Amino acid sequence: MQEILTFNPRRGRLSASQAEALHRLLPRYAPPAGSFDPATAFSGRPVVVEIGFGVGDVTIEMAQAEPAIGIVAIDVHTPGVARLLSAIEDHGLDNVMVVHDDAVGFLRERVPEAALAGIRIFFPDPWPKSKHHKRRLVRPALAALMASRLKAGASIHCATDWTPYAEAMLEVLDAEPSLRNAFDGYAPRLERPMTKFERMGLEKGHEVADLVFVKREGRS
Repeated sequence: MQEILTFNPRRGRLSASQAEALHRLLPRYAPPAGSFDPATAFSGRPVVVEIGFGVGDVTIEMAQAEPAIGIVAIDVHTPGVARLLSAIEDHGLDNVMVVHDDAVGFLRERVPEAALAGIRIFFPDPWPKSKHHKRRLVRPALAALMASRLKAGASIHCATDWTPYAEAMLEVLDAEPSLRNAFDGYAPRLERPMTKFERMGLEKGHEVADLVFVKREGRS
């Protein structure tokens, strides 16, 4: 059965400098091939996976604000990957790794169970048409996969400016038995940088919803 992609598989056109950055820096900042071991990846620092980092500005801000946390930033959009790689080098950061691939495959095939300190999904593609809902990142099977990779007490933090998707996220995550809602419904806007997509949504009059769900104790 063919995998249902959660992204539009376009790679984007690269400038010469972006192509050079991708070629030179991705081998340096990508996780080693094979199984990913969060316990050793960042010299014992807890590891958070960020799915879909866009242009990478928020990733850089969070990495600078939280040097004691290792971030594995995953995206398929090639220009954004190149831009983030350059920014990591420019800022001399040692707590960011970059995966230029499908996040679902990375979690399923390379990350062990009960290994991550958190997963962040900020403003994913809402796939607003009904026929495309099956492509959404936060859907039952993938929520179960993500939850299985979290340590007990670790959290999934999602944010979206698309109200129907926020409602669907809440329903899906509420239904996952290994997770509990950290708040009564939606979370308050937690301390996090504002993304480009959040700013665009607010300019259009959209309401932003945050959701935080925590892995229950004793759940595999």
